[in-house]
Amino acid sequence: MRVRIVFGLKNKGACVPFHHQHLLYELVMRLLPPTYNLYTYSFSGLKGQTQTTQKGLHFYSSKVTWVVSSVSKSFLKQLVSAIFQQKELHIGELLLKPEYVEKELLPDLSNKTQFLCISPIVLANPNKNSFYAKHFVSPSSSLFSDLIYEATLSRMEASHLYSPDEMKEFSKFQIVPDAEYLERIKNNDKKFARIYTLQESGIRYEIRGYTFPFTLYAHPKVQDFVLACGLGSYTYRGYGMLDLADHSQTQKFILPHWEMIDEDLEVIKVNTKDEF
Repeated sequence: MRVRIVFGLKNKGACVPFHHQHLLYELVMRLLPPTYNLYTYSFSGLKGQTQTTQKGLHFYSSKVTWVVSSVSKSFLKQLVSAIFQQKELHIGELLLKPEYVEKELLPDLSNKTQFLCISPIVLANPNKNSFYAKHFVSPSSSLFSDLIYEATLSRMEASHLYSPDEMKEFSKFQIVPDAEYLERIKNNDKKFARIYTLQESGIRYEIRGYTFPFTLYAHPKVQDFVLACGLGSYTYRGYGMLDLADHSQTQKFILPHWEMIDEDLEVIKVNTKDEF
């Protein structure tokens, strides 16, 4: 299940860091109890009309959108409920007022899917593989697919959503990058792989994130999982969120936020004085 939470921006020109996933991760941690499986959701950065300066991303649109996806409807309902309990959210310098929710109805996926990266893909957790978490690996190499496969299968197993027999069906996995895109990026002297910093348990890590379009060959259940929960490592921190390259079969519905919430769902009370 995937939703777009739309906010009104109260102070045009305000900014957030260019990579501000950590601010959104902190927001999720503040709004929700620590009972959700970290491997069952992912989210994008904030989207809107922006201008980049040395200070960061300045937003000039009247609306700002945040995409959140999960295999858990309960997680999304709790998060939406908690957000709309707030009169105003502070994210970086942005003052955001929750307005409405747009729900996406995605098509059934096959063994072959073309994806776009909404946020950078991280190959490995530096606690488990510090070298490949930062070292550049060519997306065209078998090593790149192998590292992503290991991270994906590990997360799928840890999610407890699949039986051992199902896990055995997920042996086929290959990422094929868009070669024309990579060549165009190279010719224009631009980058598709950058170093990002991440704080975890008081330790500062440097990780490499990759952003490029690609085709994934994998079991349909694996396709569904990575579309809902992200690809690679640290997806629960806003890395590795994907989108479909072809939206011709995607349906969107604008809903009042209360239609996302079941009547019997426990409402989370959040201190509106907190600043995020």
